[in-house]
Amino acid sequence: MRHLLLALLLFATPLWAVEPDEVLDDPVLEQRARDLSKGLRCLVCRNESIDESNASLAKDLRILVRDRLVAGDTDAEAVDFIVARYGEYVLLNPTTGGANWILWGAGPLMLLIAGGVGAAYLRGRSKAAAPQDAHLSADERERLDRLLEK
Repeated sequence: MRHLLLALLLFATPLWAVEPDEVLDDPVLEQRARDLSKGLRCLVCRNESIDESNASLAKDLRILVRDRLVAGDTDAEAVDFIVARYGEYVLLNPTTGGANWILWGAGPLMLLIAGGVGAAYLRGRSKAAAPQDAHLSADERERLDRLLEK
């Protein structure tokens, strides 16, 4: 019974996509690789990190990260290499510098513009003159009566 509970606990733990043949011998390098892999997006799964994804492209990226670290790259150099190859989309947390300021600022800017347009519309509506009751002339009243009789 004890063995069954132990087996259930082992299988209930979260499984990572990193396969044993990918794991580096140096535990420090392996931890750095895992930390970097958690911040890189799987380009197939889109909302998973390459550390969690089982896609073949994610495996290739995990191996690439480990190769770069073994070659002596710093964490920043390894990430820059991947970004240069696959674009900034590969980052799970995109940067806020450069052209990305346009994307980060577009939402709040559009909200301010929409609020300004709405306020201008409401202000213009409140200043508009109230519609007056239009009185019909005798000829118009006679014509309307003839149209309504038909």
